[in-house]
Amino acid sequence: MKGSAMSAQLVEPYAEALMSLAKDIGKVDDFADYSRSFLAAFKESEEFRSFIVNPLLDAEDQKGILASICGKDVDAYFLNFLFLLVDRRRIAFAEALFERFIALQRELKNIVLAKVTCATALNREQEDAIVDQVKSITGANNVELDITTDASLIGGVIIKVGSQVFDASLKGQLRRIGMGLLSTN
Repeated sequence: MKGSAMSAQLVEPYAEALMSLAKDIGKVDDFADYSRSFLAAFKESEEFRSFIVNPLLDAEDQKGILASICGKDVDAYFLNFLFLLVDRRRIAFAEALFERFIALQRELKNIVLAKVTCATALNREQEDAIVDQVKSITGANNVELDITTDASLIGGVIIKVGSQVFDASLKGQLRRIGMGLLSTN
């Protein structure tokens, strides 16, 4: 807990500064896309993760690698922000920082994140139905779906939006029926 509180104290000002910059230059959505790409690379490549969090690497080497990875596809302001993180030895907090930046972008755009767990992959119509349902419940302008599959649900879905959980899975229904049967004895 103490480490996460310390991390939050370091991350929040940087995420807010990046948001302020993105608003000033009109690139909030672009910066959110860059952040998502960075997070995807961070989660998919253990080599990249190790490189980013290694405090023993030379800052110029880290900047050179980041510049070559980002290439010309990334805005110069965003790349300079990455360089600032390297210079200040805060690049190890990049994952939490970019997650927070994306959360700030969602707040700004009235977008909610719905974490959906389903027994099998959803088709486009099912995803659209979930988006429409979440919009009607939350009043959000848009919904981002974070979909994972879990065969143990047997069927149906579990949707988590913030602290609200909507369990429409067969496993959940069976559990509720079992609890109901036990409470009648």
